[in-house]
Parts: sequence; structure tokens; C-alpha cells
Amino acid sequence: MRSHANLIVGLTGGMGCGKSTAAAFFADRGFLRVDADAMVHDLLFTNSEVILAIREKFGDGVFADDGTVRRDVLGQKVFGDPAALEWLEELLHTRLYAQWRETFAKSEGQAFIVEVPLLFEKGLENWFDFIVCVTTESGLQLRRLEQKGITPELAQQRLAKQLPLARKCELADHVLLNDGSPEFLREQVNALADRLLK
Repeated sequence: MRSHANLIVGLTGGMGCGKSTAAAFFADRGFLRVDADAMVHDLLFTNSEVILAIREKFGDGVFADDGTVRRDVLGQKVFGDPAALEWLEELLHTRLYAQWRETFAKSEGQAFIVEVPLLFEKGLENWFDFIVCVTTESGLQLRRLEQKGITPELAQQRLAKQLPLARKCELADHVLLNDGSPEFLREQVNALADRLLK
């Protein structure tokens, strides 16, 4: 799965830890940014095979009047139903990984930073040359999520489905600490980028 012509770095961490900010800093250093969540979102909204399969599986109730998938309703359908969640992930992830292969193959000699929130949970380690985890202390993490409009209850629910942050840090090759200013995070990214790009 790894491409020896490219440097492919996986970026993970908990919700509200600053993965997107770190990814943007890597992009400033010349890494091509790949956002797994955005690609899945795109599949849900634009891939006719995916949309048709979801309609056949869950019915019209998970669609808005304009024919787009309502992610909130779909999320409620699969949240408490492991079999439905597995079906949906299989539908989406097969296509996601095909897109990754295509993206990596198109740019030989390129460095990629790939944001994958559930990298370890989904056993995707083999895709990457290095894995970087962004971490922060839990109080700050919950405050950031609250600023995004996610209630503490919902945050705890979602976090319970993820590996503990401390475990992600243990499994990663490199850890970025996002407890300070954006500049503090940028300095860490720059130092790490220097090492990875050598």
C-alpha cells in the first residue's frame, strides 16, 4: 500500500485537538493535503452509486427535499446499529481508498499529509510512512468542541467511540502538542517537516 515514490504521512488525533490546523501548516510546507472526512462527505453528496445504495438501504427519510443525504439523520440511523454502520463504512471506505490510490499515483515524488481521524481504529497504519498524532489536554479539547457547537454530552459520546488519545500518542511515530498558540503548533510542524522531508 505504501508508495516508495512519495512520502505519505498520516495525521490523526482526537476531536478538537487541531488536526486541520496542523494539516494546514504542513500544506504551507509543501505537503499535499488530503482530508479523509471531506472526501467521504463528497462521496455522500456527489457519488450516484453511494446515494442510490443509501436510498435503497435506508429509504427516503434520510434525504432532504433537494435529494441530498442528511448526514445528521443518517448518523442517527447508524449510530446505535453496528451492522448498519459497518455496511455504510464498507460502502464509503472502499471508494475512499480507491481515491487515495489514485491521488498518490498521480503525483510521484510528492509529500502528502492525510488527515484521518479514525486512523488507528480502522487499522490503516500500513497506508503511511509515518503517523503523526495531534494531542491536547482534555479540558481544552472539550472547550474547543463546545465552541464548534458540540454539546459536552455529544462530545463524550463521540469520544467514547475513539481510541483514548494517550493510546493514539503511543501508537504514533510523532506527537504534536496543541496546548498553546497556533504559532507554537506551527513551530512543531516546521521542525517535524524538516526531519520528514530530509
